[in-house]
Amino acid sequence: MSELLVADYEIRQLYGRFIDAVYRKDGNAYGNLFAENGEWKLAGMHMKGRDEIRATFDKLLGYTAQVQMILGYPTLKVDGDEAIARIHCTEITKMPDGSSSMAQGVYYDRFVKENGHWVFRWRHFSLGYRGPIDFSEELVDGPDYGPFPGMPEWDEVTQTRLKQD
Repeated sequence: MSELLVADYEIRQLYGRFIDAVYRKDGNAYGNLFAENGEWKLAGMHMKGRDEIRATFDKLLGYTAQVQMILGYPTLKVDGDEAIARIHCTEITKMPDGSSSMAQGVYYDRFVKENGHWVFRWRHFSLGYRGPIDFSEELVDGPDYGPFPGMPEWDEVTQTRLKQD
């Protein structure tokens, strides 16, 4: 039981550093949250390795004025030096032109201990909503993985909502 409590604490701290890196738009800090061979799957993209994750993070957040992440409480399963979690996420974004948007969904995460610290091995963001903060857009019809510990497959593509003009 103590192994689970320590892992839970350390993984919640990892999520706290994730929120902080996003808020500060710090690609180096964000990249360091991942294993050397980590993967990040978001909006139809699939980044592999810390360098690609850092570069994509910097590019994506470079389009924004500010991003605030609001996370739920993770559901966690630990097996030695590996773990999986599911965490609900709300992202509120302010753009340089003053407009704003919101995204909601679920991060499906796989962790590994690297050099004695928990890091993300694989992150898969399943989008549930993207649009105005007032929820006036339609929800994204995405897959339901069932109750925890249901997870996407390693190679499953993430969904996205693209605006049609």
